[in-house]
Amino acid sequence: MNELIERLVKEANLSPEQAGQAVATIAAFVKEKFPMLGGAVDQIFSAGNKED
Repeated sequence: MNELIERLVKEANLSPEQAGQAVATIAAFVKEKFPMLGGAVDQIFSAGNKED
């Protein structure tokens, strides 16, 4: 998720906070519209969010 946030900051000229909120909103939208993908969405977005 951090890579996506960094890309949104760079390419969409968002602040890190705005980019994080955008990603969270998109994840929630996908989970709402496609509930069967909820676990996969959580895994995808949490995978890149771990601190090194």
